[in-house]
Amino acid sequence: MSALLVFLGLLALILLNVPIAVAICAVALVGMVASKGVFGLYNAALSMFDGATSFPLIAIPLFILAGALMNTGGISRRLIAFVSALIGFVRGGLAMVNVGVSLFFAEISGSAVADVAAIGSVLIPAMKARRYKATMAAAVTSSSASLAIIIPPSIPMILYGALADTSIVQLFVAGVLPGLLGGFAMLCLCHWLAVRYDLPREEAFSLARLWTAFKAAAWALLLPVIILGGIFGGIVTATEGAGLAVVAALVIGAFVYRELDLRQFYQALIEGVTQTSVVMLLVATSAVLGLYLTEIELPQSLARAITEATSSKILVLLMLNLLLLVLGMFLHGAAAIILVVPIVLPLVHAVGIDPVHFGIILTLNLAIGQQTPPVASVLVTACSIAKTDIWDATKANLPFILVLLALLLLVTYVPFVPMTLVEIFYR
Repeated sequence: MSALLVFLGLLALILLNVPIAVAICAVALVGMVASKGVFGLYNAALSMFDGATSFPLIAIPLFILAGALMNTGGISRRLIAFVSALIGFVRGGLAMVNVGVSLFFAEISGSAVADVAAIGSVLIPAMKARRYKATMAAAVTSSSASLAIIIPPSIPMILYGALADTSIVQLFVAGVLPGLLGGFAMLCLCHWLAVRYDLPREEAFSLARLWTAFKAAAWALLLPVIILGGIFGGIVTATEGAGLAVVAALVIGAFVYRELDLRQFYQALIEGVTQTSVVMLLVATSAVLGLYLTEIELPQSLARAITEATSSKILVLLMLNLLLLVLGMFLHGAAAIILVVPIVLPLVHAVGIDPVHFGIILTLNLAIGQQTPPVASVLVTACSIAKTDIWDATKANLPFILVLLALLLLVTYVPFVPMTLVEIFYR
């Protein structure tokens, strides 16, 4: 009963527009006092400190900073030019370029919001100028960016891996095939929509233009090879790979492309610190909620109740997906991970779901949640750039959301898709 009151209180605070981190900490502290008195607060500060100082979490601010450096150092612009030269000649090619660049960008930044901010500011105005509706431009940019968070490196996967004590490298590897499948499906959808609505082709294909764009983007294209090669090859950990991403983006932007000066570097640092503070405050305050839930044994009780009701892994996965989809509509990705993982992880273990497999399912659910109002953090960012209404953009976004849902069902019920590479290289 006390847990129900805590969650109702949390929902009420969120609806009152109280910052999520503050709301999480407030209800946890009230719950502790109600159940154990003021003596229950002794461990709260220590839990916040421990929760925010996990070594794998250092990767989050580093990948955020790497994305900010890409934006200011000319790397993103060169990636866009290269992908445009590669596939821009197809009908609807500019929308396909949007998807393709998102997949490239995600291999360095790991953040959907950073993806939209970097790519949307360039491609959304270009799409509008080429007769694409603003709603479609926002939908393509937003959905492809959210799909890209299952492609390594991924900040939600880092957060999940730290909370679930699961290999972050294996999570990264498990995201490769689903990400590529989803990206291909979105490319096909963009082409189908372009044919249906008679959207324009870009410049005719030219080997000379492609070669020029490739040479200009060659250093930018090396970034994913350096980062992912180091991580998957066992040379560096995911956290060390994040540091490598920052160094590589800094060197390429400042000394190769010579577009990153001290003023832009300072702006990138400010952007990185701002985004990091939001995530890490959530992590710290959620540790208090996790402590409270552990004390009242809610995760164990939930796992026991569901396993007594059904032993079917299929039904359990269905219930977990429905829960995550609903929570994704109301919570930001980091908050949803922090709130859900400590509760459902005992259930995941109890019914024999591989935690790496569940991590991909969780990440995909959050990708869909980033597209579904009222919160829809990534879609809101895209709409602000496109200067369009979020509800109109949501209608245009429905086909892309269906692609994400189809991918979610595939990943959930055909574990072979996400787990093949993990089994080959790590088990």
